[in-house]
Amino acid sequence: MHYDTSSDFAQDCDRHDPLSAFRAQFHIPLYQGQPSTYLCGHSLGLQPRRVAADLMAELDTWQQLAVAGHFAGERPWMHYHTLFRAPFAHLTGAAPEEVVAMNSLTANLHLMLTSFYRPSAARYKILIEAQAFPSDRYAVASQIALHGLDPAACLVEVGPLPGSAVTDTQALLAAIAEHGETLALVLVSGVQYYSGVAFDLAALTAAAHAHGALLGAHLAHAIGNLPLQLHAWDVDFAVWCTYKYLNGGPGNVGGCFVHARHSLTDRPRLAGWWGHDPQTRFRMPSEFVPTPGADGWQLSNPPVLALAALRASLELFLAADMTRLRAKSEALTGYLEFLLQGLPLEQITPRDPAARGCQLSIRIPGATRALPDALHQQ
Repeated sequence: MHYDTSSDFAQDCDRHDPLSAFRAQFHIPLYQGQPSTYLCGHSLGLQPRRVAADLMAELDTWQQLAVAGHFAGERPWMHYHTLFRAPFAHLTGAAPEEVVAMNSLTANLHLMLTSFYRPSAARYKILIEAQAFPSDRYAVASQIALHGLDPAACLVEVGPLPGSAVTDTQALLAAIAEHGETLALVLVSGVQYYSGVAFDLAALTAAAHAHGALLGAHLAHAIGNLPLQLHAWDVDFAVWCTYKYLNGGPGNVGGCFVHARHSLTDRPRLAGWWGHDPQTRFRMPSEFVPTPGADGWQLSNPPVLALAALRASLELFLAADMTRLRAKSEALTGYLEFLLQGLPLEQITPRDPAARGCQLSIRIPGATRALPDALHQQ
């Protein structure tokens, strides 16, 4: 795409943007009475305008039906989590039964590690990227310790290859090859939150499997950012949050993917009654029988009011389509990259659009806190 620095160019791009109408579907914070330029979807997405109505609908159901709302009303709460199968499947490239809305990101990660990190005398290491999101490292180290093992000996943190500023797919592939015979699990981000690197999950999964290890993905900064094909890529499991690019609201419910081949395996799991077979769940049996698919990892009945805040955004994602969203993000990051040319800064995010998410991470020599404070006032 050809860029130029004129405001006419930017305004012309806006006029011809096939997704421009979606802006009106969100509340944009104001600054000095005008809509702000919001660049923090990486941390918290904006509120869809329909959220208040969706929340009020469930509050009305609670008010009018009380406990009967589990089985009556427009959207019975008993099955409320199933409303998220189709949009989650679309966003992750999964079958509907492979995805579930539940818990929070790190709680889901612990549930997955309980089932998929099963160290043996020969295979005991977990490989992650250096500077992984802190919660990932905390969870992984604590899971290693729960098995009576030493994280210093079992946790492999992969840094950049010589000559590179960031850990990329090639660095991870080299580390998988190096540690392959002792690897139990590879846990990698879809998009690295700090550098913006988009890892090649298909290649990494194939490499992990070739060496006898499993692969799990942390998608907090990838879902709603990149088109994903978790089933086709053969990823074993994945976890994500919904309050960043998915605009679900602060601290909202997380999501989980479990590949169909693991659906009813004998892998150990931490069980809860909402993961029990729904056909007999309310008979309160003493023996746990897991629901087939990702639903079998649920613990408790879902928080309906929290999920209600997420519905509007996911429906907007279905309408916008990830292919179009990705094309726009590549155009926007390319435009920003063009505008930053010649400035005294270092871009650490890859210049290849296929190797990054919808962000550019930059370092500015000599910058102090005064710079982001000043930008915040613009």
